[in-house]
Amino acid sequence: MDVLSDAISAVRVGRPSSTRLRVAGTWCARLAAYEGAGFHVVLRGGCWLLPDGGGAPVTLNTGDVVLLPHGTGHVLASGPMERQAIARATVFEEWAARGATPPPPETPGAAELLCGKYRLDRSHPHPLMAELPAVVHLPNRVGGHPELRSAIDLLGREVTQGAPGAGVVLPGLLDLLLVYLVRAWMAESDGTGWSAALADPVVADALRALHEAPEHAWSNELLAARVGVSRATLARRFTALVGRAPMAYLAWWRMTTAATMLRDTQAPIDTIARRVGYGSPYALSHAFNRAFGTTPGRYRDARKAS
Repeated sequence: MDVLSDAISAVRVGRPSSTRLRVAGTWCARLAAYEGAGFHVVLRGGCWLLPDGGGAPVTLNTGDVVLLPHGTGHVLASGPMERQAIARATVFEEWAARGATPPPPETPGAAELLCGKYRLDRSHPHPLMAELPAVVHLPNRVGGHPELRSAIDLLGREVTQGAPGAGVVLPGLLDLLLVYLVRAWMAESDGTGWSAALADPVVADALRALHEAPEHAWSNELLAARVGVSRATLARRFTALVGRAPMAYLAWWRMTTAATMLRDTQAPIDTIARRVGYGSPYALSHAFNRAFGTTPGRYRDARKAS
């Protein structure tokens, strides 16, 4: 099993949305905070991103991509702006509607952007996703993250050519973009937290085992034997890098898996209970209520309603 894929799948809901914009001149647009993750790809030209909360402005150039994994509110602008101009920034949706009538390509200062959002369920995020900073900026560098660059090139062609089948291709490419963005951030991180956990052979093997078979009757002894180290070594390395002891992480992952299945499938609760290592729906309901403050059935109904 792929821990990164599981971490993303645990929070992803629905399909990503995107808007292609061509603008020119002086402009300034505000995107409100969002219960999901936002992204921007600069296909041509450049702009500035100013995150809410006093974060440092980010200069974006052609080929740059930026992910806002926690839905942080921000302003996109053609360049540096005075505070008064930022305060009067146009609502993004209005700005996007105007962008439907693009300026001529030769217009000075013209920029072309692909802006979008991923819908996320934040009720029980995986710590790998929670660890991401408010703004992940990946500049366009020669030789840097070739898979990400290829996805951006493909996205650029799809949104500009409008070829048959784009309605199917584009959401798939946007899903790829999210994975490549998180991979690239992990590759460039300082080697702590989850990037270190997945780079550590012992901890990574233990995580894969727990993700692959959460229903298994794991113990510290069994897991340590599976990855070929002593119980004390596993406990020390796993806890230091993951932030939870192995069995505490397993209990958390079982609940996360149960919540994902309740949200995304019609599987009966007794099936879900067996899938995550509980002998009966009652046992699952008791553990689930401790973790989420509600029963599995009510959780499923609330997710359907939302």
